[in-house]
Amino acid sequence: MRDKTIEVHGGYTTDKTTHAVVPPIYQTVAYEFDNAQYAADLFNLVKPGNIYTRLMNPTADVLEKRMAMLEGGNAAVAVASGQSAIEFALLNLAKKGDNIVSVPQLYGGSLTLITSIFDNYGIEGRLAKTDRPEDIEALIDDNTKAVYCETIGNPAGNIVDISALAEVAHRHGVPLVVDNTVASPAICKPISFGADIVVHSLTKFCGGHGNTMGGIIVDSGKFDWTRYPEKYPQFTKPESSYHGVVYCEQFKEFAYTARIRTVFLRNCGAILPAMSCFMILVGLETLSLRMKQHVANVEAIAEFLKNHPKVAWVNSVQFPDNKYHELAKKYTKGTQSGLLTFGLKGGKEDGAKFYDSLNLFKRVVNIGDSRSCVTHPASTTHRQLSEEQLRNAGIGEELIRLTVGIEDTADLIDDIEQALAKI
Repeated sequence: MRDKTIEVHGGYTTDKTTHAVVPPIYQTVAYEFDNAQYAADLFNLVKPGNIYTRLMNPTADVLEKRMAMLEGGNAAVAVASGQSAIEFALLNLAKKGDNIVSVPQLYGGSLTLITSIFDNYGIEGRLAKTDRPEDIEALIDDNTKAVYCETIGNPAGNIVDISALAEVAHRHGVPLVVDNTVASPAICKPISFGADIVVHSLTKFCGGHGNTMGGIIVDSGKFDWTRYPEKYPQFTKPESSYHGVVYCEQFKEFAYTARIRTVFLRNCGAILPAMSCFMILVGLETLSLRMKQHVANVEAIAEFLKNHPKVAWVNSVQFPDNKYHELAKKYTKGTQSGLLTFGLKGGKEDGAKFYDSLNLFKRVVNIGDSRSCVTHPASTTHRQLSEEQLRNAGIGEELIRLTVGIEDTADLIDDIEQALAKI
């Protein structure tokens, strides 16, 4: 099936008992076992089946299969939020004494997680000077367990060279983990370019309507953990927290997601409820259709802003002079999705006036909504960063981030035009 068909049908066939065409909401905590042996087989992971909703749920199963199909992965695990997806994805690879190497252009919460929160776990987060492969490679050593990036940086709007980063990571025997939230699988499929693991905040473009929190981790199934038994013993040696199972022996190419489910989801509890899975599945049905309108609106607004006398710069990969123009043609269909950043000539003061004068654009920190949203990252999502970190992340005080929705293009431009007129 192709994407538009997967978005509607992937991972689900008509329910044999109820004949329900739409995936049902399995609003249950527990599942009855046939007998003691059946329960033992489930807990010993020798038979597939439902145990407890903190491990799996039939509605979540449809969402996981659908997202794995869209991303070209072999399996996925749905979790409570994008942040928990990033946390579990990386903690499944690194432990105390290890490090994670990342590009500097990241969402503010991801930066804090990798550089501050993980430090409390004894895991070092190393931010490269730029997103160039050579700057990433310079930080990799024997204790590096993952290379991390975002397909389209939020809010920097940079496009990473996924294939080059994958080559660097694989040369050192570590997987490449890519946050594909801003692009969505409708615009980019990182696994097809060499990424090993993909994470999403499903709250954003995949869900698409600003009404449901969720995250997901998709594994390609292509990274061979058995080649590096000393580097990744969690997959090749008995797991002390789960009956001594050896994931690579028991689950083969599904070892990575099996361990996330039985170690992190089971014990840390960041589950995605059945109702939330259902809401995101509904949103996914129109993902490709919505992304076309997001992109069309962004391109029209970028053209308008580029020629406005009060605008200092517009960061849009559609323009040939943008430094990410060629990478965007290769990886993201020539677009930066629904994300658009620009700077006003009057700096912070004009930015605040513009921000306050918008009517249609919602002043929120969310992105990927069907509604158009605006934020000033230096004072909101990234305010915890130092001046140096802000510079490395490509965020100036004058920067305005728009995440453009699916409204009528002319109405959005009218709103921007009247706000600019008030400066």
